[in-house]
Amino acid sequence: MSSAIASTRFSFLDRSRTREGYDGPQALRDTVRLAGTAEALGYHRFWVAEHHSVPGVAGSAPTVLAAAVAAATSTIRVGTGGVMLPNHQPFVVAEQFGVLASLFPGRIDMGLGRSVGFTDGIRRALGRDKEDADAFAGQLSELLGWFDGTQRAHPQVHARPAEGLRVPPYVLATGEGAAIAAAAGLPLVVGDLRGREKLMRAVEGYRSGFRPSAWASEPYVVVAGTVAVAETEEAARRLLVPEAWSMAYARSHGSFPPLATAERIEGLTMTPKERELYESGLRGHLAGTEDAVAAGLELVVGETGADEVLVTTSTYDREALVDSLERLARIAGLRGAPDTVAVA
Repeated sequence: MSSAIASTRFSFLDRSRTREGYDGPQALRDTVRLAGTAEALGYHRFWVAEHHSVPGVAGSAPTVLAAAVAAATSTIRVGTGGVMLPNHQPFVVAEQFGVLASLFPGRIDMGLGRSVGFTDGIRRALGRDKEDADAFAGQLSELLGWFDGTQRAHPQVHARPAEGLRVPPYVLATGEGAAIAAAAGLPLVVGDLRGREKLMRAVEGYRSGFRPSAWASEPYVVVAGTVAVAETEEAARRLLVPEAWSMAYARSHGSFPPLATAERIEGLTMTPKERELYESGLRGHLAGTEDAVAAGLELVVGETGADEVLVTTSTYDREALVDSLERLARIAGLRGAPDTVAVA
């Protein structure tokens, strides 16, 4: 293990992906169960995501799911990756995180994104417009003001029990969002690992534009991406197959399906467009044996100077997913990493 990896925190983001033969409620229970595994292995944080009206994703209410995760664990930090702030009123978001932080003091993170519902129908259901994402910087400022008592948009209104609490905020972003994080003086979560040049530009721009704030005195960079570790290169590649096919299908047909088994996907007859998108979805991730992934992580951390790596791995085979997390924990030298890992 390199000194760069040894000094880097490792965390996990679970998107509560549904799987063929398993419904949404099972996906949410799987997320809670996986959080316990991540805690036992020594991961720093466990975050959950927000998606609306996506057939292949059950995680639509991240603060509710975060409460379930926090209740089922005891030491790991729990948060959102993230709450999409343009979808919500900052006042309500502050109240929700105030409740979470009150129930689980010292363990809650507030990861915030600037995306809005991705179709016109979803945006109408949310009561939002596509342009609402452009107001993210102002929404972010208002949200933080509900915590420190500085908001003036709504005199004599207080977000209880949030006001006076310190819930660490993180901005999920690339491009313009990274500049917003820098200007606000907040930690940055940025990905993905496949677009290395774009990633580096965002990180460099963030660091150069960072202005210290009451929330963070210096830049803090969390690099997010897919990581899959297995006994062999082929086994690691097969971990990526279900998500790669779901993405390819979504881009070809406009609907994001539940995860299928690698065996079923590899037997499909794909159109040329589907095949191209599918093969593209398999490339560029950190996937392979422990030695290969360790080398890849050392390069990423060295290039970006990341303080933390936020891993997200979506696959059908839950046993193989846990095996991957165990192998990664061993690479990172986490306190709960097994000395040996069973053959996947």
